[in-house]
Amino acid sequence: MTLHFYIARKFTLYLLGILGIFGAIMALIGMVEELRDFDLGQIGVGGALHLALLKVPGDLYTILPMVTVMATVALFLALARSSELVVARASGRSAMRSLVAPVAVALVYGVIAVAIFNPIIAATSREYDSVSSGYKGQEASLLSVSSEGLWLRQGSLSGQTVIRAARADARATRFYDVTFLAFDAEGNPAWRIEAEEARLRPQGWDIRNAKRWNFGDGIDNPEARAVVSPQLVLPSDLTLARIRDSFARPAEVAIWDLPTFISGLERAGFSALPQRVWFQMELAMPAVMVAMVLLGAAFTMRHVRFGRTGTMVMMALGLGLGLFFLRNFAQVLGENGQIPVALAAWSPPIAGILLSLGLLLHLEDG
Repeated sequence: MTLHFYIARKFTLYLLGILGIFGAIMALIGMVEELRDFDLGQIGVGGALHLALLKVPGDLYTILPMVTVMATVALFLALARSSELVVARASGRSAMRSLVAPVAVALVYGVIAVAIFNPIIAATSREYDSVSSGYKGQEASLLSVSSEGLWLRQGSLSGQTVIRAARADARATRFYDVTFLAFDAEGNPAWRIEAEEARLRPQGWDIRNAKRWNFGDGIDNPEARAVVSPQLVLPSDLTLARIRDSFARPAEVAIWDLPTFISGLERAGFSALPQRVWFQMELAMPAVMVAMVLLGAAFTMRHVRFGRTGTMVMMALGLGLGLFFLRNFAQVLGENGQIPVALAAWSPPIAGILLSLGLLLHLEDG
């Protein structure tokens, strides 16, 4: 157990050290990029640093598998140079037993990353979008989904209009059981429309079987003056692209809230396939980190006197990078519906683990 704790502590130090280095580099690069994205005087150095720091956690979380394989390579190179692996094997400990500590640590850190850091990163990502939109003078989001249906918001010089629909079609162009509630520039209710169906067209909302109530001064009984129309046209600046862009990205929803969010999307009539793929890939994150540890160890658990250390390190990093891109490619295929969700999320880490175990058994145990 003493040796396991020693190896686990060294692996943790290397992992945190590499994360810190990449975090500092990303913060500097991100600050420069934010200064370039905004006009002169629109944002200062402090604001750019604030946005960069909000973005860094998500970027680090994305490259966490690659950081894991780098930390594994650094760990076993250090153990090989100090001959600690030779001593461990001379005492009767096999190569597979020496992997117990880093594999267990990677598994635990993967669970912690998904259970704790995923919600934190989702919050920082939402805050980044909100702050960035505030600097640009734009609305951060136009659409939200809840148990009551979906809600849209559109604005004009005369005021804001809130739109609620019980459900919509998959393309988000046709909405059913719709309510429009308009507010004037002072925030007072101006009018209300309830309709069976509303279609989003280039000229605005094409509303069918609608009933409109007007509010305001001098109207004591809106129901008495309500107007029923078979068809209405309501101007709007909303487009299909803007509505789709308003959907929260899967990474901006905490993993604990994803099942409810997915249910709400499907109940509203939208496809939740990207969210389902993301949810399964987050559940597979611990397995991905274990695969990265095994890949890194398969090429670096050799003594330095055997030579070709640089080649083995490059092969370990290359295979780790290949598994990283394979995982992203499988995610794209899953989101497009070309392969099942479970296959997209779990096949890359399982393939990486099996490949690494085969290499380890061949190279280390004959």
